[in-house]
Amino acid sequence: MNPSPTNGPRVWSSYVAIGDSFTEGMSDPNPESDDTWIGWADRLAESLSDLAQMERLPFRYANLAVRGRLLGDVVGPQLDRAVSMSPDLVSLVGGGNDLLRPGVDTNQLMQTLEDAVIRLRQSGADVLLATPMDPQEAGLLKPLRGRHAVHAANIFTIAQRHGCYVLNLWGMPALRDGRLWANDRIHFTTEGHRRVALAALAALGHATDEDDWRNPLPPGEATTKREELRAHAAWAREHLAPWVQRRMRGQSSGDLVEPKRPELSPLRQVDEGPGG
Repeated sequence: MNPSPTNGPRVWSSYVAIGDSFTEGMSDPNPESDDTWIGWADRLAESLSDLAQMERLPFRYANLAVRGRLLGDVVGPQLDRAVSMSPDLVSLVGGGNDLLRPGVDTNQLMQTLEDAVIRLRQSGADVLLATPMDPQEAGLLKPLRGRHAVHAANIFTIAQRHGCYVLNLWGMPALRDGRLWANDRIHFTTEGHRRVALAALAALGHATDEDDWRNPLPPGEATTKREELRAHAAWAREHLAPWVQRRMRGQSSGDLVEPKRPELSPLRQVDEGPGG
């Protein structure tokens, strides 16, 4: 449940994004850097910067998200750093990596997330949360649909209690299209990130062309069973096997990764990508 502004949508002057690979922006290539991504949060920040400029307000942005982080990591050092910056908007998106673990406790996830939200709200920041995607058509992740649904419901409960905005990814069926997902089947393509950024802007109360991000892509070419099996084998070899090996070694893909925007600073323009 989103806050109800009394004088129109709010315009923010500082935004900090915390989270994991989703918020880091993985699989949305940055044309200006070979080792960083753009992603939905950067694209949202660009829109928020434009809105601030129209109001003749300064705007600064930081992105502290790092791939592979569990929720406890996100609401630990990342949250500490975000609070120290005193932003007026924070997006807090985490728990997706926790939900992949067999012994995850969704009640504990909710409590951890709610404690973080309380801290952010007490600091004076508005908070944007995001539900997980509905994995109904996500192959190996489909059996996890129940715990994803519980986590989504918990996020809406937290938002209602504490006056947060919610990016409802569960309610975006268009994102189930495999063409909006990268080859790793975990992260969005540039077009997927672009749509999520627009959905986030709408969740924050600002006008968007909803047809642009809600409508599904036009029908694509049908694939044969052999092509599908070949694609599944390639995915298992190139993405699933390395992930399993890292888990067995107790490693994370983000162990040596630092936040791409560790300080609040003015924005540079980002490329809009396909469909922008």
